Amino acid sequence: MPANTTDEKSNLHPRNKHRQRYDFAALIKVCADLAPYVSLNQFNQLSINFADAGAVKELNKSLLKYFYHIELWDIPEGFLCPPIPGRADYIHYVADLLAAENNGVIPTGRSVKVLDVGVGANCIYPLIGHAEYGWNFVGSDVDHLAVASANNIVDANELDKFISIRKQASAKNIFNGIIKPGEKFDLVLCNPPFHSSSKDAAEGTKRKWRNLGKKQVETSLNFGGQSHELWYEGGEERFVLRMIEESQQYAKNCGWFTSLISKKDTLTSGYRALDRAGATQVKNISMSQGQKVSRLLAWTFK
Repeated sequence: MPANTTDEKSNLHPRNKHRQRYDFAALIKVCADLAPYVSLNQFNQLSINFADAGAVKELNKSLLKYFYHIELWDIPEGFLCPPIPGRADYIHYVADLLAAENNGVIPTGRSVKVLDVGVGANCIYPLIGHAEYGWNFVGSDVDHLAVASANNIVDANELDKFISIRKQASAKNIFNGIIKPGEKFDLVLCNPPFHSSSKDAAEGTKRKWRNLGKKQVETSLNFGGQSHELWYEGGEERFVLRMIEESQQYAKNCGWFTSLISKKDTLTSGYRALDRAGATQVKNISMSQGQKVSRLLAWTFK
């Protein structure tokens, strides 16, 4: 995609393919269904209405096809439609994490096995991670529709040799019931639910609509999201603390455990929990996409 240095998103990871402004003409060539959503914005540049769920979904389809050779991608109505540049950033930063203990060389290929906790209906991390580095993935999710959707995406793109999806039977568990006895993973990914209740999630939805300049508050986000994707009792902090607690049981099964962290309070309590758990290394990696700043918390027992 042609570079435009004046619009470069320099806060994204250096290997992120989305550092340049979207080339909508090129994207429409690979995904004609995007065309009806593209028009000139107030700056006389081609763009879409990011408050339109249909537009965001077609943009995702085109980005996945253009950059990652994913021919068929779709999600059920109402499920989370993720911003791909930020998801790609996560993949590249954890690749650096693996490289740091491999003489600076990113390990690639099927020998690298990754667990994505909460893979979602979109299956986005396994798709990007495999396309970029050839890694093998296991994705887990508690929602049966999400599992079915992720499996459909995997099968439609003939990726079943590289990506497998597992149903988490208990909403209280994270690794229990997913990691098999003796199974080894180099890396664990997780984008935890942010909100602590359905009410909290609804308020977050309203704020995002206002930030998008919508006068009329809608009932769903342009990026969507089911209840299990958006909230967890106790919120992000409770989820991450549960993840840290369970990770102790699988210290010999996994190399690095990682999770996105949106709230500073979660990071503080996470440090304390990791100290109690006996983690031998803990890293805090800063990430930012536009005005949004998040952190990647990584720990190991090696």
